[in-house]
Amino acid sequence: MRLITLFLTLLVAVAFVGSAFAVAPTKSVEFPGGKVGKVVFEGKNHAGKGLKCNDCHTKIFPMKKPGAEGSVKMTMADMTAGKFCGACHNGTKAFKADDKANCVKCHKK
Repeated sequence: MRLITLFLTLLVAVAFVGSAFAVAPTKSVEFPGGKVGKVVFEGKNHAGKGLKCNDCHTKIFPMKKPGAEGSVKMTMADMTAGKFCGACHNGTKAFKADDKANCVKCHKK
C-alpha cells in the first residue's frame, strides 16, 4: 500500500511540474525585437481578458524556448498572415498587431 501511495504521489508531482515553469499571469516575458525594440509579453494583460495559458499553448505557440531546437522565429509578416499573435491580434478579437499605432503596446525601447 505504501508503494502505491508513493507512486501516485510521484505521478501527480510529475504531472504538475510543467506548470511550475510557465509564466504566471503576474509575470512578463521579453523577447529580442530588433531595431523596433524588445517585445514584452505581459501575462496580466492576457489573464485579465480571461485567457488561460492553454488557450495559446500549444495550439498557436510551441512550448520551446527561443533558439532551442524546434523553436520558431516570429515575424510581423507571420502575424499579419494570422499566425502567432496575429491569430487574435487581427483587429477583430484584439487590437490589430500591424497597425502602426499599436507598435508600442508590444515593442518597448
